[in-house]
Amino acid sequence: MFNMRYSIGFKESQVKKILPPSNKSIRVVSQESGVSEPTLRRWLKKVKEGTLKANNTVHSGNRSAKEKLSLVIESKSLTDNDAGRWLREKGLHSEHITLYEQELRDMVEDKKDTEKQAIKKLQLENKRLEKDLKRSQAALAEMAALYTLKKKADAIWGDKEED
Repeated sequence: MFNMRYSIGFKESQVKKILPPSNKSIRVVSQESGVSEPTLRRWLKKVKEGTLKANNTVHSGNRSAKEKLSLVIESKSLTDNDAGRWLREKGLHSEHITLYEQELRDMVEDKKDTEKQAIKKLQLENKRLEKDLKRSQAALAEMAALYTLKKKADAIWGDKEED
């Protein structure tokens, strides 16, 4: 059986999907990532024990998200015969592409979560401002009514300042 080594970051990202708040099943995460269910269970156990270590970390250099996306897209267009040569030319292993895909998915999910939080915050602020605006409009209408009544009262009974 082929032994693929995963980075600690990849392992943690997969376990993170299993734990709250995501609460995905091990089977779903396994299908999404291509990592076997027993391996995911072992990683989960190690995380709970606090013993998940980066002893088998794959290093691929510091690549930007843009570069990783480009590599993932380029790799999808290759045949199996060309993939090995292409990977060697780029200084990569096949697991790097899998890791890059997952990192990019995680980035998108994190961005979505951040955007959802920002939208929720803006909606709450908008609701508060609308409430303040209604209160201000009511106060302004009340002041206008009082001013109109004062003018009518002064017109009927005369201005007290004139006496």
